[in-house]
Amino acid sequence: MKLSEIKALLAQAESVNFQLENGTAVPEHFHVTEVGVVTKDFIDCGGTVRHEKVANFQLWDANDFEHRLKAGKLLNIIALSEKVLAMEDLEIEVEYQAQTIGKYDLGYDGKNFLLIAKTTACLAPDLCGVPAVKPKVQLQNLAASGSVCTPGGGCC
Repeated sequence: MKLSEIKALLAQAESVNFQLENGTAVPEHFHVTEVGVVTKDFIDCGGTVRHEKVANFQLWDANDFEHRLKAGKLLNIIALSEKVLAMEDLEIEVEYQAQTIGKYDLGYDGKNFLLIAKTTACLAPDLCGVPAVKPKVQLQNLAASGSVCTPGGGCC
């Protein structure tokens, strides 16, 4: 989700709720402790120089049980970040504390903002020897193809 998309959703929202993919709700007394820009310059395993930039939201589950973030307040935080940090319309990455700080993509299901787990991947599989995905073979179909040894067939 891009910054422009969350702003449009927040402008219409009655409340701000975040939920993990497994259905676990982020406690409603969470705080947004950071809105910023994260820039990452790196070289992938194939030697390609890469540059990534994302808008970063950090959620914090505090012991402040009376706190409820309103949509307008989050819009104000975003507006200030855009002004002070010259934020572009970037994809949003959300940091949220689990066993360690987790990084999530952001989605929306019509009611809740969804924290969608991010995964790692090789960015240059053709250059660093990552094998192609093997085709799945149905064992029951091997005998029909004639490419297997059978008892008494003399191939084993």
